[in-house]
Amino acid sequence: MKHLWNQYRWLIIFTLAYLGIAAFFYVAKGNFEFIAYLGVTLLVGLLVLGTAQKSGLDKMVLWLLSIWGFLHMMGGLIPVGDTVLYGWKIFPFLDRGGDLYILKMDQVIHFYGFMAAAMVMHQLISRRSISAVHPGMLIFFATMGSLGLSAVNEIIEFLAYVSLEETGVGDIYNMGLDLIFNAIGAIAGAAWQQYRYSRK
Repeated sequence: MKHLWNQYRWLIIFTLAYLGIAAFFYVAKGNFEFIAYLGVTLLVGLLVLGTAQKSGLDKMVLWLLSIWGFLHMMGGLIPVGDTVLYGWKIFPFLDRGGDLYILKMDQVIHFYGFMAAAMVMHQLISRRSISAVHPGMLIFFATMGSLGLSAVNEIIEFLAYVSLEETGVGDIYNMGLDLIFNAIGAIAGAAWQQYRYSRK
């Protein structure tokens, strides 16, 4: 534990700080959707950090994951106009009413998050694969791994949607666009990590 603290002190402080702030405000507001998300974020964070020595994930990727958690927590907390950060409509590349809208901050965060997840997957696979594995296979499997995690994310959102009286999950268009931005982010993250890997 002491070794983890010495190596990841600022990462731990940053993560616990935003989770603590988010927990205070979400409990005060009675926002059970994000309280559940906060719990999941904390559990995932503990799992990732607790296995960091064995997994071999580099500090940059660990920071990317923590920033993803920060964006997720702030997404439902920071007010933007008559909505929150997640609902902020950045630019109307496509606007057909309701949730069939591109580009929203929700989509940007989904892209970023599963880009980071693909980088994690790539690092986990590449460190344990044979040296002759084709780069395209590493990119493919890292992308598929990230998309698997994105499916879990959408299942959690669906369960929140059917279990809670009020959520910010959105309709079927929102789910479809989430999956599309997850996929684009996963491909970008896998390709970026392959570039980093090939330069070593």
